[in-house]
Amino acid sequence: MNQHPTTDQITSLIQEGEFFKLKEVLKEFEPSELVELIDNEEEREQLIIFRLLPLRLATEVFEYLDLDIQRHFLANLSQEKISDILNEMSPDDRTALLEFLPDDFVKELIQTLSEPERKVTLELLGYPEYSVGRLMTPDYIAIRESWTVQQVLDYIRRHGGQSETLSVLYVTNERGVLIDDIRIREFLLADPTKRVSDIMDRRYVSLRAMQDQETAIDVFRKNDRVALPVVNDEGVLFGIVTIDDILDIREEEDTEDIQKLGGSQALDEPYLSIPLLGMIRKRAGWLVILLIGEMFTATAMGFFEEEISKAIVLALFIPLIISAGGNAGSQATSLIIRAMSLGELTIDEWWRVMRRELATGLMLGAILGVVGLVRILLWSRLYPGEYGEHYWLIGFTVGFSLVGIVLWGSLCGSMLPLLLKRLGADPATSSAPFVATLVDVTGLVIYFSFALLFLKGTLL
Repeated sequence: MNQHPTTDQITSLIQEGEFFKLKEVLKEFEPSELVELIDNEEEREQLIIFRLLPLRLATEVFEYLDLDIQRHFLANLSQEKISDILNEMSPDDRTALLEFLPDDFVKELIQTLSEPERKVTLELLGYPEYSVGRLMTPDYIAIRESWTVQQVLDYIRRHGGQSETLSVLYVTNERGVLIDDIRIREFLLADPTKRVSDIMDRRYVSLRAMQDQETAIDVFRKNDRVALPVVNDEGVLFGIVTIDDILDIREEEDTEDIQKLGGSQALDEPYLSIPLLGMIRKRAGWLVILLIGEMFTATAMGFFEEEISKAIVLALFIPLIISAGGNAGSQATSLIIRAMSLGELTIDEWWRVMRRELATGLMLGAILGVVGLVRILLWSRLYPGEYGEHYWLIGFTVGFSLVGIVLWGSLCGSMLPLLLKRLGADPATSSAPFVATLVDVTGLVIYFSFALLFLKGTLL
């Protein structure tokens, strides 16, 4: 088995000007290997490697490169090379690239396309930005129910090379209306004289061109498909969406949710590519909001200033109390948002979520409360006088406060995403830092309420 040259060897070939030898070497690489190779090279070497690739291989590689590298290539390759690659790209990948480029540049690039490809691209760009129509490709195999299996196989041999996928064939009538989809294995295993109508069950799943892309993700997941047809309101087959595009959208959605959970706006660009001022704008807003929220914590502490001055020991446990509540709230928020993202629960099931978090929060709070109580009692035995003569009452104050704050944090963290979803907002904006800040303020109220209950007449 021949081993590919290393990155250093490739670089050496470039530096020595051995381009003919390098061109032959690069043909042996898989597209995924070439993508990794280009990612690891400097800009000059990236261009040289890409220029030496055959058109079909270059197109495959280009489709999987990062957006920044694609832009770099478009800015430095010849107009003829760009035109060849864009015409060779699948329509859905081409549309995904064009929607991230400046409008003037897009107009120029569209003019380089052949008439059929230009028409398809303009149609796809005409759909709303986050619609299924932007993802679909018109490259599929459509057959008629009156055909025989042999006719279908002959048709695939003639036209299959232009299809995005051959795993599923689509049966349409004379008006182009979708009436069934059939897996290719059914034709490979069937008698050649059988007709398509004999294999059909007329049960299929389809998407709408104007449907939201997030909805399409759920449809793919529930039906375990590698491709789904896209139809209009009359049922006419417009194109198909394949699983690779859905996985890209899923990655974007997950990235956006994770960034929002961290307490910032979605970046919309790779971390190292976004301008410094853009990064600041994305993060400053949330940090200001969280800071203002934490100011209420100081206000709450000022409200209990008299109690703190009487029993300084209470201040020792404030970080422990509020961090426990914030952590419980962050856990609940992350779990609920992920469950909603996967379709495991809906806002109509809020009561089930509340009951579950009531039980969970109570038990988790009890566990932490016991740990807190034991810690205070143990410390008082090891270091007599550390918490004074009323250490049992202080232990109960901390223990019961932990039960209350963890229970409250779990409820806030689970209910806030559902409430935001009901209001039409993005649940991910109920980020863990936001929930933690909310719980910090209310946690102090809970803590000092228990302190008054247990310590009134002694320390207070």
